[in-house]
Amino acid sequence: RGRDLYLGKKKKKQKGKETETERDQLESKLKKIFGDIYKELSTTKDGPQTYYKNNDTDKNYYKLREDWWNANRETVWKALTCHAHGTYFHATCDSGDNRGCSQAKDNCRCKDKNLTKETDQVPTYFDYVPHYLRW
Repeated sequence: RGRDLYLGKKKKKQKGKETETERDQLESKLKKIFGDIYKELSTTKDGPQTYYKNNDTDKNYYKLREDWWNANRETVWKALTCHAHGTYFHATCDSGDNRGCSQAKDNCRCKDKNLTKETDQVPTYFDYVPHYLRW
């Protein structure tokens, strides 16, 4: 199952004079990535950069991260599950037969009630649950 990318190992790695955990490394990379996105916002008019600047005093870009996730979570979910095929084991889709949830068998995605097309929904709430509480 792999380990949680955000929590990482608890061990600290030596980096120069200071030590940092894998979480610290990931957090600094996220700051850099979202800092670059923030800088790109300055090229657009009418102040999305001002909006994010007013909500962020320590340059963590939490509001920008949240907005980015809300805009991209379905695409990220599709990318993560595109090769899962029917192996996702949680009962997450309502099949419409009044018997409750059924398994998401179509690349871990639920289909609409007529079974004709994807609904492009994320079938779980896992992206909101911390990793250590999922299993």
